[in-house]
Amino acid sequence: MGQQFGAGFVRCAERGIIGWQRAWLFVALVWAWMSHAFGQGQPDMLWVRAGHAGWVNTVAFSPDGRLMASAGSDSTIKIWRVSDGALLRTLVGQEQSVYSVAFSPDGTLLASANGIGTVQLWRVSDGALVRTFSDHSSAVFCVAFSPDGSTVASGSRSLFWGEIILWRVSDGAILHVLTEHGSRVTSLAFSPDGSLLVSGSDDRTVRLWRVSDGAQLHILTGHTAGISSVAFSPSGTMVASGSWDYTVRLWRVSDGALLRTLTGHTREVYSVAFSPNGDLLASGGLDYAIRLWRVSDGTLVRVIGDYATSVAFSPDGTMLASGSPPASGSTYTTVKMWRVADGMLARVFSWHTGEIDGVALSPDGRMLASASRDWTVRVWRVSDGALLRTLIGHTFSVSCVVFSPDGSMIASGSMDGTVRLWRVSDWAQLRIVATSDYAIYAIALSPDGSLLAVGSADRVIQVRRVSDGALLRTLVGHTWGVYSVAFSPDGSILASGSGDGTVRLWRVSDGALLHTLTGHGVVTSVVFSPDGSMLASGGQDGAIRLWRVSDGALLRTITGHTNWVNCIAFSPNGRILASGGADRTLRLWRVSDGAQLQLYDRETGKSVRSIQFSPDGRLLAYGRLDATVVVARNPFWRIRGDVNHDGCVDDADLLQVLFAFGQSGSGLPEDLNNDGTVDDADLLEVLFHFGEGC
Repeated sequence: MGQQFGAGFVRCAERGIIGWQRAWLFVALVWAWMSHAFGQGQPDMLWVRAGHAGWVNTVAFSPDGRLMASAGSDSTIKIWRVSDGALLRTLVGQEQSVYSVAFSPDGTLLASANGIGTVQLWRVSDGALVRTFSDHSSAVFCVAFSPDGSTVASGSRSLFWGEIILWRVSDGAILHVLTEHGSRVTSLAFSPDGSLLVSGSDDRTVRLWRVSDGAQLHILTGHTAGISSVAFSPSGTMVASGSWDYTVRLWRVSDGALLRTLTGHTREVYSVAFSPNGDLLASGGLDYAIRLWRVSDGTLVRVIGDYATSVAFSPDGTMLASGSPPASGSTYTTVKMWRVADGMLARVFSWHTGEIDGVALSPDGRMLASASRDWTVRVWRVSDGALLRTLIGHTFSVSCVVFSPDGSMIASGSMDGTVRLWRVSDWAQLRIVATSDYAIYAIALSPDGSLLAVGSADRVIQVRRVSDGALLRTLVGHTWGVYSVAFSPDGSILASGSGDGTVRLWRVSDGALLHTLTGHGVVTSVVFSPDGSMLASGGQDGAIRLWRVSDGALLRTITGHTNWVNCIAFSPNGRILASGGADRTLRLWRVSDGAQLQLYDRETGKSVRSIQFSPDGRLLAYGRLDATVVVARNPFWRIRGDVNHDGCVDDADLLQVLFAFGQSGSGLPEDLNNDGTVDDADLLEVLFHFGEGC
């Protein structure tokens, strides 16, 4: 490929079209081409809709108020754009809960504290992990930057006492270790001038420290239960503390005197925060009441009806962000932003609040449906990610979703043992078309929309008539749950993948077993090629296998994933196979020889659970374990520079542009930028993308 690229360039130079004076441009193009061909990173995302799949433990605004970070028990940190709620980045690298995050004063770094005992520094611009501090011996529950950004403080629990470590950001050197607390340290805050540090602990005390030498200045006592949160007032003259004893207390910094006790919460107080001007204090807890207090006299100004494990004011003081614990009957949570002036909800940053186990695109490619463990199906407009509808009715996790071939209906299967049909025109639930005493893992509609196949934990496959839900036949043979089912493009064959390690091919007309394919451990996904000649399967062993449908012969084993392959999908032209895995990668493969064309290891969350190409192949939709739905552009769709549309940018495309060079007119295939003339710009387009898709 490199020789072809070089030869093409030499021919261009010989024709005088690209002079040697442009050598710098050629070098740049080669570098860009190599970066594209061999680089790995994140997909070209059109939009992302996300939530946390667990408790939201903390929220924090960037100093300029443009970004907000949230983190929780799903082991992820999410960075959102405040203006429109868009998810910009998900930081994954922690294996346990993230308890606290803090932006550096200049907004370039984000510090996080996690359950494995480390403090991590992330670069906000690209999400890169810059440094890890790992001297704590157990979980780190809080982290704070000093006002000048030179120091990070973190609080933890050692074997017999609470532990605070002050670190120098530039090199990670330990400046002080403070061990006077008698139990874990839950919260930390620097004074506005950086000279003092306040800490709260499960030992029921609040302590003030001098940063320069680590000296303990005051021990503030009075709370009757552990301290959950501490904060300095903007003036630095007061400290607020929230406690499991349902109270909030205000203390004078100079002598540690108790100024006021704020009562009214009826459950544990999880978080306190001062407004930027110091006039208000917000407190949030488990009593479904975020309270705003006037600091001067302790008067309750407003109650916002919501749970909150974390609260934070925007830098301009107009907004209050909150992270919530699970609502009743759920294990999932949301991030919200409220207007301070009237307490009204301004924005919800989370969409799905549970893992995404299924995605499906409508036949016309205009809508995307996602199935989640938050018990809902959500329908999105593909063009801009707008939420069109949330379908509510299932009473447990929704594991799978499909559109009918004509796009008029959506079918969803759930761990509640039902398959439900929804009418797209008005989003009405039409009927429960199938029921089982066991969890339903997989569903598929026949190409003509008349039949529904259902795979479940009871090891059988039901084939039902869609019109009335009648059970036509039951396919028996698997010895473990059925995790994936798929109809062949002509509807004559049904494929199934199971936890018993087999893939089975059944004749739809009479339910006869045609082939049993072995080689995987647990089989998680099966899918037919668009022409029906091949079947792809993925599973626990991290491999993708391609089978010939006619006789069940194994054609190829594709390896590269280092953990479970959760999902696979063919592109509409059958040339590309996409796969998502528990190794936190999304990969694109060439079907003809199994070559890996693209590896994405960023913005894939903790695991890619479901994947599908749009009908025209232009887009790729996938669902992630961290409650995130992504629509990304397919890098191999109508490849730029592919003049003859053979799927490969090669010498043939280069020659076609060279022979048409200088021609003018409309609709010329060689006029790639549609400016009316075949010129240098079109030639550079081919050179820049040379080798793609080949």
